[in-house]
Amino acid sequence: MKNDIEIYTIPTCPFCKKAKALLEDNYLEYKEYDISHDEEKEREELGKKFNISGYVTVPQITINGKYIGGYTNLKEIVSNGKLCDYIKCDYP
Repeated sequence: MKNDIEIYTIPTCPFCKKAKALLEDNYLEYKEYDISHDEEKEREELGKKFNISGYVTVPQITINGKYIGGYTNLKEIVSNGKLCDYIKCDYP
């Protein structure tokens, strides 16, 4: 089953690396968008896209069109056994 997972990152971000590792540990493929080429502009665009006021941190993650948030949010979903609420699981 294919999931549509997007993660917005910058190469030097430790939480981005942790988020990608967590997705990989759960055998989930993702599309990564590196925003470092024009970071200020991209952070502003992400703020508009996800309705975030103030400074936008990375990573920013969506799964199948649902906005997840950052690494801490993803980790909480996985830790609480709620991942199948967001992804297409092979079991009911």
